[in-house]
Amino acid sequence: MKFIRYGKYQGEPADGVDLEELVRRLGDFFLQSGFESQFYGSNETDSEKTMEALRDAILRALQEGDLLPQDSMSDQLRELLKTPQDTQSQEIRDLLDKLMERMAQQGYINPQQPPHVTPPPQSSARGQAGPPQERHNDVRFEITDKTIDFLGFKTLQDLLGSLGRSSFGRHDTRDLSTGIEAGGVSRPYEFGDTLNLDVSETLFNAVRRDGAKVPIEIGYSDLMVHQCEYHSSCATVVLLDCSHSMILYGEDRFTPAKRVAMALSHLIRTQYPGDTLNLVLFHDSAEEVPIGQLARVQVGPYYTNTREGLRMAQRILLRQRKDMRQIVMITDGKPSALTLEDGRIYKNAFGLDPFVVGQTLEEVNKCKRAGIMINTFMLASDYSLVNFVQKITEMCKGKAYFTTPYTLGQYLLMDYMQRKTRQIH
Repeated sequence: MKFIRYGKYQGEPADGVDLEELVRRLGDFFLQSGFESQFYGSNETDSEKTMEALRDAILRALQEGDLLPQDSMSDQLRELLKTPQDTQSQEIRDLLDKLMERMAQQGYINPQQPPHVTPPPQSSARGQAGPPQERHNDVRFEITDKTIDFLGFKTLQDLLGSLGRSSFGRHDTRDLSTGIEAGGVSRPYEFGDTLNLDVSETLFNAVRRDGAKVPIEIGYSDLMVHQCEYHSSCATVVLLDCSHSMILYGEDRFTPAKRVAMALSHLIRTQYPGDTLNLVLFHDSAEEVPIGQLARVQVGPYYTNTREGLRMAQRILLRQRKDMRQIVMITDGKPSALTLEDGRIYKNAFGLDPFVVGQTLEEVNKCKRAGIMINTFMLASDYSLVNFVQKITEMCKGKAYFTTPYTLGQYLLMDYMQRKTRQIH
């Protein structure tokens, strides 16, 4: 008689890996902006990525962080990960394949097989046969909208945590035609306050003072008013510099800027649904890009056409009917290009060209006359740039932040939320 012995299913190490944590750690790889291509010779304009590159990125994440579950099988894999020659073992390859399979099944990546092309046949005495087929190693993938939304959420969560806000979300809010009134707190009534009475707190004070009796006698000291915050509706254009300097000088400034813009998009969609957010990239010229495509954009041509970016941002904002209209400009360089009336691009990267600066400041003045505020987040601190940004700030009554890729998000989100909020009674 045949017997079958059953044991407890131990599972696979790949099943115990927190997939969300893995995707978070792969964020810089998914949002890569062309920085690494300077050193590895890959094509900067190719936004697609290969599965082999993803395999290497997952391997680095496993080697750098404690992602594997705590069990005896994972302990053996950890030892293999420590030795470079063992990372090509069959156990490691199976682990990486399983993780990529899980990411595809849960909708974080979308593998794309290369098109199959049938080679021309070769004639022979006994029929026709094609040449030997070569195995394709350039299978590519693209990140999905789910991954983009998740990375924006995690970035926003981290940034708000650094600002002392451990959670975010809409609680007790209602959308108004001119803004959002958010649930606040109650406080004692003071002479001159709008009598926005908090009935339950007022009655509770009266009962606590005289006890439960009918009728309830309400005194002046019992009055409680509801104090809340008024969030003005706002139209924002993120004006993002994608000139070549954003990935030069040994530092990737463009990928952190993309992360911050994604976090701002997530904040507006979840906290301030009455607001609008548009994205304009500027380089040799300027172009509007759907905010959903932000994670996939890379650095563009070399020069910085700030005036053309301001022009396009104005056209977008003047169509919006909001309480506040603003431009959030993220850049690291001086204006070095202009679009002439005949469509040609005037370029000068040597110093601050007076012609370029003058035309750019004239566009800033047009923003001022249109009531559009410009807040500049400068990722460089050259003396000449400081002077230029200060002129923009003075003209538009905005603010200038001289920051780094590491502190950009904190400054930008704090500025955005503070400008939208004022207390009402």
